[in-house]
Amino acid sequence: MPVGSQMSIEKEKILHILERVTDPEIPVLTIQDMGIIRDVIIENHKIIVVITPTYSGCPAMSAISMAIRMELLSEGYPDVEIKEIFSPAWTTDWMSESGKQKLKEYGIAPPVVEKRISGLLFQEAPEVPCPRCSSTDTVMISEFGSTACKALMKCNSCLEPFDYFKCHR
Repeated sequence: MPVGSQMSIEKEKILHILERVTDPEIPVLTIQDMGIIRDVIIENHKIIVVITPTYSGCPAMSAISMAIRMELLSEGYPDVEIKEIFSPAWTTDWMSESGKQKLKEYGIAPPVVEKRISGLLFQEAPEVPCPRCSSTDTVMISEFGSTACKALMKCNSCLEPFDYFKCHR
């Protein structure tokens, strides 16, 4: 197995391969855009990919794990282990800026960092710009949208509904 800089080159190669793995719920985002890859460890001939779910119980994680395994297998890495870690908990701060832009272009409002939805019962909803017309005259219709990590919003300017990728911290 490679040592030192060779190990670093191999890790970079694996990370490059993993750029092809997309989120099954939001296919315009890669798992690297999402920031769920925490590490790649090379032990002998085994590749260990360490990932953190966006939230515990996320149904997409089994599909993501399988996609990681299949991509690496197709590139000649037969011994792959996927290790899920829950601490530290995933945060939208780990999302790439390009990933947030991809969300907006896809019609999903990216997380609003200034005001976070923290789950308090009577907390005011964040000011979320509409991904279609950029108006901030929006209202939350439901705390949960098409998936548990998104809220359903409506723009009062263009009257279009849209998903908002909720902040997690």
